[in-house]
Amino acid sequence: MHATIEQLRCICRRCLDDSDAQLRWLGRALHDFLTQRCRTVDEALGLRFPRGGIPWWREEATRQRDAALRELAARYCADQPIAAQARRLCALSLRYAASAWRFDEGREAMPCHYAGTIREWLWKAFASGAPMPLRERQLRNVLRPVHTTTIADRRNNSAGAAP
Repeated sequence: MHATIEQLRCICRRCLDDSDAQLRWLGRALHDFLTQRCRTVDEALGLRFPRGGIPWWREEATRQRDAALRELAARYCADQPIAAQARRLCALSLRYAASAWRFDEGREAMPCHYAGTIREWLWKAFASGAPMPLRERQLRNVLRPVHTTTIADRRNNSAGAAP
């Protein structure tokens, strides 16, 4: 561990002495961690999440998984209702988890013969790092269309409303 800390100190000095603003920012963050102004590297880098919230890395993995699952549903069962899509994706992911994923899990890259198949999207969902497989209820929530309104949308809707 001592060698790792010395490596971080060396990197910190090099970053602080550099003219690049991003490297100096990284150097200051490492310095704050190494001088114990911050308890964790995440805190030093400003990667805080609210109490009870999910960590940034899990949120990113979840977004990747959900995007892969939505694409899978859009490509292979778009003509079905969401409940049927969720049922099918659940069955497919359980089958993939029990058969191919145990061999694919350690791979750095997707097997090339998966490209253009259902397994491409299953591999992407599983490889995201988010929990998989999901049950039908969770899949229905993932596949349900998200209706978002922006402040501009609200303004436009209220501007057109009769007084």
